[in-house]
Amino acid sequence: MNDITRLRHFVTDFTALLDDVGTDEPQVFERGAPLLARLVAVDDWLPATFAEPDPLRYRQYLLHCDPYQRFSVVSFVWGPGQHTPVHDHTVWGMVSVLRGLERCEEFVFDTVANTLRKTGEHLMNPGQVDRVSPRIGDIHRVSNAVPDGPSVSIHVYGANIGPLQRHVYEETGGERHTFISGYSSALMPNLWR
Repeated sequence: MNDITRLRHFVTDFTALLDDVGTDEPQVFERGAPLLARLVAVDDWLPATFAEPDPLRYRQYLLHCDPYQRFSVVSFVWGPGQHTPVHDHTVWGMVSVLRGLERCEEFVFDTVANTLRKTGEHLMNPGQVDRVSPRIGDIHRVSNAVPDGPSVSIHVYGANIGPLQRHVYEETGGERHTFISGYSSALMPNLWR
């Protein structure tokens, strides 16, 4: 059994951070990224149930949701070759790889031409923290960059991301469709055991 003390400390520290800075997104990123980096620096806390890949598609497991839905913590698990569609978040978010390697492709939606344009891509190694938001760039596609094994990343969002209405984008033409991601898990880990 994994000791989820690290996750409990992260949730406590992140709650205190939001109590202090509120919705000041630059401060959330500046002070929250080191908290997330510290959480993923040691890979001994994530229960195996929340790191199980699916042979057909990536999984999104809810690890914690703030009672006021100010933030949620999610583990994403990717099997070989799995990826998200091109999508947005509509809220701030931070992503850090716990295991494996992920590829992130960034896009912008040109509202004048009504098209989607790829602006770049990068690889994320364990411990790196990536940021997304409507203010700094919110549209991307994430994929497992490990060809023969799973990757696991920990995401922190400025809302309860599972039931949030967001958008997926068609890569050709840029047509946008509303979606709700939901969660792969019916339960959350017990942080207080």
